[in-house]
Amino acid sequence: MEELLALSAAARDTDAVAPLNEATQISLRSGDAPSVHERVLVDDVLAGVALGFADSPTELVVHPGHRRQGLGRALWERAVDAGATHFWAHGDLPGAQALAATVGAEPVRTLLVLRLGLSDAPEPERELPDLRIRAFEEADADGIIAVNAKAFASHPEQGAMDRADFDRRREEPWFDPAGLFVAVRPDGEVVGFHWTKIEDGVGEVYVVGVDPSAHGGGLGTALTARGVRHLWESGVCVVDLYVEGDNAPALAVYHRLGFAEHARDVLYAT
Repeated sequence: MEELLALSAAARDTDAVAPLNEATQISLRSGDAPSVHERVLVDDVLAGVALGFADSPTELVVHPGHRRQGLGRALWERAVDAGATHFWAHGDLPGAQALAATVGAEPVRTLLVLRLGLSDAPEPERELPDLRIRAFEEADADGIIAVNAKAFASHPEQGAMDRADFDRRREEPWFDPAGLFVAVRPDGEVVGFHWTKIEDGVGEVYVVGVDPSAHGGGLGTALTARGVRHLWESGVCVVDLYVEGDNAPALAVYHRLGFAEHARDVLYAT
């Protein structure tokens, strides 16, 4: 694992984008068995890897010192032989685009990274009738998971979150219960949540989920604004978020709040 982390860090430092996403890093730390694990060694040192867990897309990274030598294509082909069909290109860098074109892969999904710079205190969220936004309490856990399942029913990764996934994320060093907000009805039913994250001085709108029964009333905007205010109050001046490139309603909310595209990840399929 140390070799893999060193390889990932070298690529991140060169490309200014992490080659392994959070889900992969959690799986690595948890000791999960990968479904795809192809490695290339140069002088007995790890020079490249293609890695995938369960049904998640495969991630492929080649050390900056060993690029343009055909290692990326070799790893891709070996991963495909091992059953991989989808590959993330974090940052959709020119090298990834060139590799995809060479092997005949097509882009099938775009995940946008939006960024908001906070130079002044954000506007407070507006209050909504019959709904209250407050900090997370332990009794909210199952309600959050239920809302998440409904809100992201068509989402390939987020919608599959169960209690074990929820608890594993809460074990991450960045987790702060004060940065997890829920929207509840007077009877205590959870109908929305906003999970924020702060890591390396950058805030993140980690997940915003709204029960479909509460759509159309401005809850998503109010939850997002509450979380952004929390991040500002925590000393954060830069806030990122990830959103599907074809999620027009969510993009409208985030653009209204001042977010703009910063980067993008592209999923390629064989």
